[in-house]
Amino acid sequence: MKLRVKYNRTIFVFSTLLTALLSVGFQPTGKTARQQDPLIAGFLKLSTASVADAVDQVVGRRGFMSHDMRPRVEGKIVGRARTALLRPAPAEKATAVLTARHSVGMIDEAKPGEVGVIVIENGLDVAAIGGLMGTTAKVRGMAGMILDAGVRDVEELRAMKLPVYSRSVVPGTTLGRFASVAKDVPVECAGVMVAPGDIIVADEDGVVSVPKQRAMEILRRAQEIDARESKMVPLIRQYKSLSKVVQIFNRI
Repeated sequence: MKLRVKYNRTIFVFSTLLTALLSVGFQPTGKTARQQDPLIAGFLKLSTASVADAVDQVVGRRGFMSHDMRPRVEGKIVGRARTALLRPAPAEKATAVLTARHSVGMIDEAKPGEVGVIVIENGLDVAAIGGLMGTTAKVRGMAGMILDAGVRDVEELRAMKLPVYSRSVVPGTTLGRFASVAKDVPVECAGVMVAPGDIIVADEDGVVSVPKQRAMEILRRAQEIDARESKMVPLIRQYKSLSKVVQIFNRI
């Protein structure tokens, strides 16, 4: 009887300790990272349309990427950018090691919740990532991938539910054609400059890059835009007229 009581107490203590560890020290790191970054939490609640308008108004230049940057694996992405850059190169400089050195290194070093941004100059006919790099990004807890290039192994990437946006879908490889140039440097991605640490916001409408230096100001403006539109909708239903409501709010 004493042995059973001791055994039960041991199980109770172990269960209590495990619960405490899970709630404090062993939470999923991606969720913790988002909780610790109020900017990311704020942008998660907004649409890319409002964020794009806010960047226009605050920064005075576009933050939205080209129209052909589309979701190949659906899913909203909000997170801080990690970047990698590749350029055309002769075959002897585009070996298996040199081709993917910086993009693989960027993914291998990524923290949970970060967004991989890979730019391949003149690379719409090759894939920046496939199943292997996608698997690595997924197990590291990355929020998703943005590719100024193509993507392949789409069925595999969809099965693992890693959000991927790219400018094309193509089976071609970078091997023998492109070489890594750098990682964690500013890059021009689909018409927009992206620096490491900038906030990427992506949904079905497209992809927006938020400059980190103006992120709080842009967040507040986007929230104001969302709030104003929420007030406009009931009035449109009431008046059955958009032009009348535009006059009231001076916005469309």
